[in-house]
Amino acid sequence: MNLRQTQKEATRRRVLDAARQLFETVGYEETTVREIATQAGVAVGSVFTCFASKAEVLSQVMLDRLEDLYAELDRITPHLRGSVVDRLSSIFALHYAFETRRTPLFLAHIAAAYNWRPGSDSVPYGRNPRLRGMIYDCIADGRARGEVAAEADIALIVDTLMAAYAWNYRMAAWEQAGPDQMSAELERQIALIARGFAPAAAAA
Repeated sequence: MNLRQTQKEATRRRVLDAARQLFETVGYEETTVREIATQAGVAVGSVFTCFASKAEVLSQVMLDRLEDLYAELDRITPHLRGSVVDRLSSIFALHYAFETRRTPLFLAHIAAAYNWRPGSDSVPYGRNPRLRGMIYDCIADGRARGEVAAEADIALIVDTLMAAYAWNYRMAAWEQAGPDQMSAELERQIALIARGFAPAAAAA
């Protein structure tokens, strides 16, 4: 990179670091772009040079965090054993353990997703291709092993599991539940959903 690009990237990193801290401590809705700029030690215009909106800043903060999560998952997932239900439970449990390290930030991400509109700069919650792909592959492997009905709609199963996973964050918001409680709840939900996608003989 030339000097100008290097300076822009340094500004971008300062903005993201400042925004992450403010989103976690003050809250996404309560944080202004001006406050992000002040925290980062840059002009407001510099924030908009790097990002189109506050929503885009939040999306990038979340994407940056996911790099650490998926590095961990890439290491662990190939070694998961057991039934498709066991493996799904383990994958989601790892997500809960990771996201509840900074629960307010993840709740802000979910809240912002409900304000998403077509054309928005933010990445809507649920569009994470890595998690969706990981769950899809797990179910497809279960179908190949005879644990999932051949006629099962895998995309619909993924959507249903993702909805249950997200809904359980209410426990963190309302009850200050930790990852173990949330994982236990999701295990019960996965077991129920699995009764719907199991082969007919197994379900009976």
